[in-house]
Amino acid sequence: MGSGLKKILVVGGGFSGMTAALQLSRQGFAVDLVEIDAGWRSYGAGISLHGSTLRVIEELGLLPQFLEEGYASDGVDIRGPNDAVLVTLPTPRVASPDVPGGGGIMRPALAKILADAVRASTTTIRLGMSFTEIVESDDGVDVTFSDGSQGRYDLVIGADGLSSAVRAAIFPDAPRPRFIGQAVWRAVLPLPDDIPTITMWMGPKLKVGLNGVGKGQAYLFLTEDKPRNDYVAPERFVEILRGLLNQFPSPIIRRIAADLSDENHIIYRPLEQMLLPRPWYRGRVVLIGDAVHATTPHLAAGACIGIEDAMVLAEELARDTTLSAALAAFEDRRWERCRMVVENSGKLADIEINNGSREDHAAIMKVSMKTLAEAI
Repeated sequence: MGSGLKKILVVGGGFSGMTAALQLSRQGFAVDLVEIDAGWRSYGAGISLHGSTLRVIEELGLLPQFLEEGYASDGVDIRGPNDAVLVTLPTPRVASPDVPGGGGIMRPALAKILADAVRASTTTIRLGMSFTEIVESDDGVDVTFSDGSQGRYDLVIGADGLSSAVRAAIFPDAPRPRFIGQAVWRAVLPLPDDIPTITMWMGPKLKVGLNGVGKGQAYLFLTEDKPRNDYVAPERFVEILRGLLNQFPSPIIRRIAADLSDENHIIYRPLEQMLLPRPWYRGRVVLIGDAVHATTPHLAAGACIGIEDAMVLAEELARDTTLSAALAAFEDRRWERCRMVVENSGKLADIEINNGSREDHAAIMKVSMKTLAEAI
């Protein structure tokens, strides 16, 4: 077996953890996946995906399921506050000439596609539990779980998200997630007939976006400047989001605001980011996804780079090399790409908060999307 590994533990059953478990099990590794949520649920509204994410989904053999449940389109329209299209950003068809360069899907739908595939693999799934201790030695990692059981592994993969317990265990001095001065509102609603692709409206202090997520539905997102990370009561969600949307003169946005209700499953979340400096691994423990590079959604690439992490790590672990060489190669392949996403997302947020240049905003988006379309 490549890297001398036989048994691998994946901590965390989100998108990156599921992708890692699925691909590594297919490569012949014995994989255990532990997920703290006994219901293995995925929360949230829709999720926008780049062609690079669809490329990985195709490599996993799950593209037909995505196209059945989700939505795919070409290009990103950037509009002013009154519906005028300012620029259309290209989205190369990197998954396949027959597959559009971007798309969207409901988060629970994508999670189910991946979870069904993991369940059908050789992965051993343990839900409603996590670890309490990780003790590493030269030839293995001894893990004690929250149910009192123990296991010995050749490698532990921390894919347990922004508040990663694995990160805290192996890098206790890691930087904490940072509130960036913005929050995002999300909702699900019928896809307007006059929105043919991913579309964003740029206002003076607000940004609204719409993306299809399949079955005639759209995922709406709105970023709002928030100098303080204050609590917002859920019973006020409809009122507040409607007021924000009504700041746009766009007839499309005004129609959405007028029809808004609790039925639109509105979600509010303050935005945080975190980029762990290298290294991303210590000995036989490695971090992937939001556990190491949590980004804001300005490039719609957080899930993308986490899913890519899992595939690249699987590729390197399958090579005929040492574990340390495989983990170093994984980090070398991922660092610049993930750093770009986190830092450029932060730059976009700064431009929006400080009412900066729309041209600079569009230029950063264009170069970032071009980079994301490149091979991983």
